[in-house]
Amino acid sequence: MKPKFRFWDISEELKTEEDISLYLQEAFKDGDPKLIKACLKDVLKSRNMTKLAEETGISRTGLYKMLSENGNPEFVSILKILKALNLELTVR
Repeated sequence: MKPKFRFWDISEELKTEEDISLYLQEAFKDGDPKLIKACLKDVLKSRNMTKLAEETGISRTGLYKMLSENGNPEFVSILKILKALNLELTVR
């Protein structure tokens, strides 16, 4: 019998605001823009994308496009996403 494998998706594990906050903190600590962008995409997938699109003023398609591998989100867009998630960017 062949083993059955299931694709693991981190976005299914990001259930609370604390989960999301800790996940993004680690991504920002690493400092790799591609990792940060990928982690933001995971977080958006874990939430209601339509609601986030409304709150940010960025279309769903626009959110997916800017956080895609070839996307290049503007800083203001990142701030809008964080605000919609009830998070803030701090510097130490």
